Order: sequence, then C-alpha cells, then structure tokens
Amino acid sequence: MQYYLDRLRYSGLVAFLGGWLVILVSISRNPLFVFTENAFSDLGNPLANDPWIFNYGMMLNGLLVVLFGLYLVYVSFNKTCTVGGGFMMITGTFLTLIGIFHEGSKNHYFVSVWFFTQGALTVLTWGLALFRDTKWNREGGIFLVLSIGGSMAALIVPWPSIAMLEAWGILIMNIWVILMTRISPVFDAEALYFPKT
Repeated sequence: MQYYLDRLRYSGLVAFLGGWLVILVSISRNPLFVFTENAFSDLGNPLANDPWIFNYGMMLNGLLVVLFGLYLVYVSFNKTCTVGGGFMMITGTFLTLIGIFHEGSKNHYFVSVWFFTQGALTVLTWGLALFRDTKWNREGGIFLVLSIGGSMAALIVPWPSIAMLEAWGILIMNIWVILMTRISPVFDAEALYFPKT
C-alpha cells in the first residue's frame, strides 16, 4: 500500500501539466477565444468548439488532484497538515465539478469560485503547518506569502479578464505543487516518532 501512496507524490504535477495542456488544446480548437477578454470556462460552454475536451479534461485532472490530496494526507505529520490534505481533495472535487457543471449550467459559478477558494485554503493551511516546523519553516513562509499575497492580488488587481485572474490563481497553485512535490514531510514524521538512537 505504501508503494502506491508514494507514487501519488507526482499526481499533482501531472494534474497541473495536464490542466494547462487541456486549456491550450481547447484554445487551439476555439480561435475566437481571447485571453484578455474571455474566461477559461468559455472553452467548456456547449456553444464552444469541442467543449468535451475542456470538460472531460477538468474532470480527469480533478481526479488527479484528489489523489494528490490523498498523498498529502499520507505524508501529514500533524493535524494541520491533515486538514490541508483534506482541503486539497476538496479542491480536486470542485475541479471535477467544473467539468460536470460546465459554463451555462446552474451551479457552474459556485463550483468555479470554490475551486479557487479551496486551493487558496490548501496553500494557506500547509503554510501554517510547515511554518511551525523548524526544518520546513522557510517553505511554510513561502506558502503563507503565496496564499495571502496571491489572494489579495486576486481581489485588488483590476484584471482585464476572468481568464487572466484564473491563470493567476492556477499559477499560485502550480508553484505550491512544485514545492510540495520537492519536499517530503513524511520523513520529518519518521524522525519525530522514530528518532535514531
């Protein structure tokens, strides 16, 4: 079981690379899409060309994010980390729901907003968890700045389009995923509970 959970470490990277690939392929199929005017969800609207690419892509990548959240729970070494892993699984669930409740459907706005909200909460929670750990407090500080600074910029900056705002939020989460893949808190847990004698 541990072998399979260890493999999930890279599911977050695969999800964010896959997410950008889905967006780029969808844009290539929709030449009228304008980054400075549209929202990425326009690519999943039934009126778009091949909206299934965007919608099924979001569902698949959402499942990968849920798996990454499962990995985060696995490597958690305190309650705050575990909560952060749970938030990541919820983030992935909302990403999957973006593909199910595509643009133009009743619940699309709600699931889209909560995807980004849960993503910010995940980064914030892991920032708080790691900031308290002496080995990872630098990464924890970076995560706190990413979450708080990124959220403030999202609210304050007059973004020309929803797509640009979404790209900003996705970029924040991408940076966090890269850093979270580099570190492996499970080793800290082993050192904490099974110190070398």
